[in-house]
Amino acid sequence: MSYQIAIDGPAGAGKSTVAKAVAERLGYIYVDTGAMYRAMALYLLRRHIDAADAEGISEASRHADITISYVDGAQQVLLNGENVTGLLRTEEVGNMASASSVNPDVRRKLVELQQALAARENVVMDGRDIGTCVLPDANVKVYLTAGTGCRAKRRYDELSAKGQDCNLEEIEADIRERDERDMTREFSPLRQAEDAVLVDSSDMTVEEVIGKIISLVQEK
Repeated sequence: MSYQIAIDGPAGAGKSTVAKAVAERLGYIYVDTGAMYRAMALYLLRRHIDAADAEGISEASRHADITISYVDGAQQVLLNGENVTGLLRTEEVGNMASASSVNPDVRRKLVELQQALAARENVVMDGRDIGTCVLPDANVKVYLTAGTGCRAKRRYDELSAKGQDCNLEEIEADIRERDERDMTREFSPLRQAEDAVLVDSSDMTVEEVIGKIISLVQEK
């Protein structure tokens, strides 16, 4: 029987970094659900579909095949057979992902894929509704968060390190808007599962967060 670790939380909380490290140390498969939604967003952007066009998003989502493979232990995201891993972390794709992820047809398709993978393998999965919707019976559930300003600064530093021009105030405004949208959407809103452990990483190092989650697994 597979072992499942669910990590939820708002944008910029460090979920992906922490989840990858936890999976590597435990020998589990890391499933970056956010990357899957970003791949769908990239597909929609390429089709020139507006974020407000719910019908267009629903129709297009039926034609997007999104899968995950591993090459030398690294996750690769495939969109209709094309490796798009390196194209998924722009602000444009992130904003479209947040907007399109509220569409029930988009979520149903991706959740089905995520659940099938978790049923076969020991996984660490991060996202917005893993513990509440995708893996409600996960062995360990964590709600990872941090202050808005802290999350914005981390994102600013990440983009700056990649040589991208960015504005801290604009990034913080985007994060606040994304939080509001994620938490108030009708279908699977972002919220802490009743049985999830709250971890606020504002004043924690990445290593401290990783250690906390691994200790939760060991306690189980």
